[in-house]
Amino acid sequence: MNRRPSLDSMLLATRDPDRLHAWYAAVLDPQEDDGMDGYRVLRFGHFHLLIDHRSDVAAEPAEPARTILNFDVGDARAVAARMDAAGTEWLAPLEDRDGSLFATALDPDGNYVQIIQLSEQHRAAMDGGA
Repeated sequence: MNRRPSLDSMLLATRDPDRLHAWYAAVLDPQEDDGMDGYRVLRFGHFHLLIDHRSDVAAEPAEPARTILNFDVGDARAVAARMDAAGTEWLAPLEDRDGSLFATALDPDGNYVQIIQLSEQHRAAMDGGA
């Protein structure tokens, strides 16, 4: 069987996996939160975020804009409020862009995390319907 590749997961290497796991679990409410072979595994839709302890990485990413985790959320204001309550630093606070809501936060390691709530019009345009 010739199956096309699909993107299933991403590994975040960190010096402090407990801190990073606690932040993602608290502010983004994953569908699943498990441990597997020493990793913390958070499932968001069909995508898995694996958090792994690594002593060979810097405490902060050298180029955090190189990889941005984009989360499609149903209520960006509620997610932003949870991030605020967790003491999250914002690179770009929540803003309305033609009816869609966007914000870019820094996770505890300094990785860029974008929350996006698309308007129905933008979602239809992405799906080819407008």
